Order: sequence, then structure tokens, then C-alpha cells
Amino acid sequence: MLIPKSILITGATSGIGAELAKQYSDRGVHLYLCARREDLLTEIAMVCREKGATVSVFPCDVTDRAKMRDWILACDQKTPLDLVIANAGLGGAESLAGEFGEPEEVVRKLFAVNCDGVLNTVEPIKPVMVERKQGQIAIVSSLASYFGLPDSPAYCASKAAARIYGEALRPVLKPHGVAVNVICPGFVKTPMSDQLPFSLPFLLSVEKSVTIMRKRLAKNHARISFPAPLAFGSWFGMILPASISGTIMGYFRKFPKA
Repeated sequence: MLIPKSILITGATSGIGAELAKQYSDRGVHLYLCARREDLLTEIAMVCREKGATVSVFPCDVTDRAKMRDWILACDQKTPLDLVIANAGLGGAESLAGEFGEPEEVVRKLFAVNCDGVLNTVEPIKPVMVERKQGQIAIVSSLASYFGLPDSPAYCASKAAARIYGEALRPVLKPHGVAVNVICPGFVKTPMSDQLPFSLPFLLSVEKSVTIMRKRLAKNHARISFPAPLAFGSWFGMILPASISGTIMGYFRKFPKA
């Protein structure tokens, strides 16, 4: 069982990131939280401190490579990081495609946060953990990474890049004592998912979702995919011939909310 005491989380002000911070909060735990909005970071930090954790916050956009590198290395010097969770990401209504796909500025923003943001979180700490032969890196992807959904091509593609990067990195770093885990949630009830204008099958609460993540991270699961029915459906869609899966998704492009 991996029991981290020094944890860094990006995208920590709402949804999965905020719940991760809360659930990991305990006496003896050092939390380093990053997000863009300082006011929300302060609120989350107060909650985590009340639960006994020592908390440091850093208001920053994960796309800022230099600032992220300096902050992550400074955190590690203060208390060597046991677990780094690259969670910050964009999705929700902003990621939905129009009749001709997403606007170019939306596509580039999604890739900047969902791909570059992951790299800016993982790459600085990777050689440090390798050198001391200890550490764990978790990358939050999505079940949407298994194949391209016509409502959100750029979102799916950016999450696929993050997933494949993490899955390929795991066997590379394993001999050096560093664990890499990829997290692929289905639909999780968060402010981001609340923006979506269609029904969300197998929707899970953020509390239950993060409980699943924590348990499987502790057991060092390579890929943490849930819920099981949606994970199977996503995998099955991936292995179908593209002509078949594309036709199916074309029929079911929109699911209006009840």
C-alpha cells in the first residue's frame, strides 16, 4: 500500500481536485495545491487545514511552464513529494463542438491545459523522483480518451494524449522505483459536468469517485477506470472497427437532458 504524506495536486479548487485535497487531508500530511483562482484556493486550504493537514497554495495557470517548474521543485525541496496528481483540465460546455467542430481557439486551449498542463506538472518532478528511487505520479485522463466522441473531438484527443503518455511512462519509470497511474473517470458530478446539456449515464458523485481513486492509487493500479459498465463500453467502442463505432456515435450524438 502506498500512503503518501507529501502530495501535490493541480486543479485543486473544484470538482475532483478539491475533493482529492479534502480526502487526503489528515494530520501529518503536507498538501501543495495549485489552481488559477486564489480566492477558491484559500477556501479549500482552510477546509484542509481544519482536517489537520499542512497546506501551501500556489495560484498559477498550469500552462505556465517556467512558474510550474519552479514551484514544483520548491515544494519538493521543502518536503519531498510522495504523490503528484496532474489533475487540472478543461472540459464541460466549453469543450463541446458545434456543427463544424470546436473553434480553433477552444481546440488550442484544451490541448494547452489538458496536455501541456500535464507535462508541466510531471516533467519537473520525474527526474527528481527517479534520482531518489521513490515517488508516485497520477495523471487524470478520462474514459472519453478511448475513442473520439463527435461532440468533443479536441477534449477526447487531449485526454487520449495524457492517457497514452502516462501508460507508456509507467514501465519506463517502474524500474527506478517510481509509480505512474492513469485515472480514467466516467461522468462525475462536478460544476464542469453540470454545464453539459445532455444526460450523463452512470453519473457518480465526486465523493465516491475520489474514494475509488484513492483506494486504487494506494494499491498502485496502472489504469483506474470507472464505473465498470461505462469503462467496458468505452473499451468496446475503441476495439470496434472505426466504420461501426463512428456510425453508432453519429446516431447518438446528442442525448437531451430529461
